[in-house]
Amino acid sequence: MKGVRVFLAVILGLLLCTPVFSDEIFKEVAKKAKAGDPVAQADMGVMYSKGEGVPKDYAEAAKWSRKAAEQGYARAQNNLGAMYYRGDGVPKDYAEAAKWYRKAAEQEDAMSQNNLGLMHVHGKGVPKNYAEAVKWYGKAAEQGYAMAQNNLGAMYYRGDGVPKDYVEAAKWHRRAAEQGIARAQNNLGGLYYNGEGVPKDYVEAAKWYRKAAEQGDAISQNNLGGLYDNGQGVLQDDIEAVKWYRKAADAGQADAQSNLGVKYALGKGVPKDDVKAYMFFNLASVSFDGARKNRDLVSKRMTQEQIAEGQKLTREWLERKAKEKGQ
Repeated sequence: MKGVRVFLAVILGLLLCTPVFSDEIFKEVAKKAKAGDPVAQADMGVMYSKGEGVPKDYAEAAKWSRKAAEQGYARAQNNLGAMYYRGDGVPKDYAEAAKWYRKAAEQEDAMSQNNLGLMHVHGKGVPKNYAEAVKWYGKAAEQGYAMAQNNLGAMYYRGDGVPKDYVEAAKWHRRAAEQGIARAQNNLGGLYYNGEGVPKDYVEAAKWYRKAAEQGDAISQNNLGGLYDNGQGVLQDDIEAVKWYRKAADAGQADAQSNLGVKYALGKGVPKDDVKAYMFFNLASVSFDGARKNRDLVSKRMTQEQIAEGQKLTREWLERKAKEKGQ
């Protein structure tokens, strides 16, 4: 089983912390917005961006968000920054996105502080600067913003912009994990699995992986499957391992696809089936060589007809997933 995989929690999006708007509410908000109320103007931007009480219209969303942002309203500044980041209603422009995030961040808006930190991590619209990212993540994290807490933990784990410190990483991942952030729960589980910043404890690792897995986090689903596979922190159970591998594999997680291929090749937790083993190894082979080698190994005991069936199942799986995504 692989060790901890630490992820940044990306939330370069609109701050949609408003109620669902009806037609009647829209009329009332529009009246206030036209009178110059920045809160109402920001709400108008949200309504147009979500299509609530009015047809979805990103250009109108940007117009009203800008009116509020230019009056110094932090939530609208963050939202306008997100629109420039994605190119919704305005041309995509990372520099403009960073500009508006910064205006809101300097008003102590935690979401904008986190967003500005992410811009510095990726060097979008601003120079790549991990120390600046840590500064902004830290400001948001201290306000209790869970996404920033996870991101700050990731910076301490990797030693980006700060000295590497697993204890600090565990502290911030825990704060975010306790607020229900799946990626942070996975990260904390990984720290317990490896004994980094916390005592090695497979039971705790399983607990946190499970919390994230039950939210649909594919990395955690694969990790939890691995614990069941190896009997670490849970009773060894091939059927449970297959269950969690399958959930992650269905989400496109390559490690889980490879692991599920192994289970089919060995007939553990599922009936032995070289065709399905081939399919899952084939899917995972795009991401790493180990799966390709396993695919080639299992193919040596397969007929040409079985290999052709495995290839067909691979194509059908990919086509189904593309259709589900609307591609």
